Amino acid sequence: MTAVAEPAEVSVVIPAFNEQEAIADVVTRVRARGAWREVVVVDDGSTDLTAERAAGAGARVVRHPYNKGNGAAVKTGIREAQGEVVLFLDADGQHDPEDMARLVAGVGVHDMVIGARSSKDQSFTRALGNAVFRLLASWLTGRPIPDLTSGFRAARRERMLEIIHLLPNGFSYPTTSCLALMKAGHNVTFVPVAAHPRVGTSKIRVLRDGTWFILIILKIVTLYSPLKVFFPISAVSFLLGILYGIWNVYVHGKIPMGSALLIQLAVVVFLFGLISEQIASGQDRA
Repeated sequence: MTAVAEPAEVSVVIPAFNEQEAIADVVTRVRARGAWREVVVVDDGSTDLTAERAAGAGARVVRHPYNKGNGAAVKTGIREAQGEVVLFLDADGQHDPEDMARLVAGVGVHDMVIGARSSKDQSFTRALGNAVFRLLASWLTGRPIPDLTSGFRAARRERMLEIIHLLPNGFSYPTTSCLALMKAGHNVTFVPVAAHPRVGTSKIRVLRDGTWFILIILKIVTLYSPLKVFFPISAVSFLLGILYGIWNVYVHGKIPMGSALLIQLAVVVFLFGLISEQIASGQDRA
């Protein structure tokens, strides 16, 4: 692939589930923005006219026989794509096709380019949740992450195929793909993009999907850098055990069983972290 990706190398992948109100306009605007190799709409078991309207607007439609989830639709799109680069955007109209060229231009030098939204383009609840996810992910990866959950991104298809087995079938594929590529040492960058209010009702549930996002962050970081998770837990347990023991010796004149158990827990967790780190390093060498 050339140093900078060209539109003719790009497969645009749009996962869609019951987006009949917006999908035709999205496909039309995407096609007007460049001579893409193809525009693929993955209809994730929609019960409305999503597939028909996407096809009518000029997209190649791949249909799931039933609803599997946003991530499953993305994985189908990756497998079906014919271009060297895949560009993902949502079917609800919140992403501006005007920004597509800037995302694609960065692929070649980078393995993934993510469209980072401003917090002012999101609701208060979603902006707050994303801020928490960003802070956690930035600490665990050691890199500033301005937008962890944006579904607007372009990437080398071969890189996405490398991590496709890690991608969940639900809504957290953006989180997983970003963290997995970062922790694997690939080049990931962010460019600011505009975001518009979506057409229709969001299918993300804050509590359910927010909890899952946090688990995904911990899962990916544990897979690639286990001590980032195990060491802080071990350190806190060890410190609590020491402080609890000192306090009891000062007040009661003896070391309690609880203090000993906390210190033992710290040692066990730390050893598990070391073993996990060795396993992760072995996988990297393989």
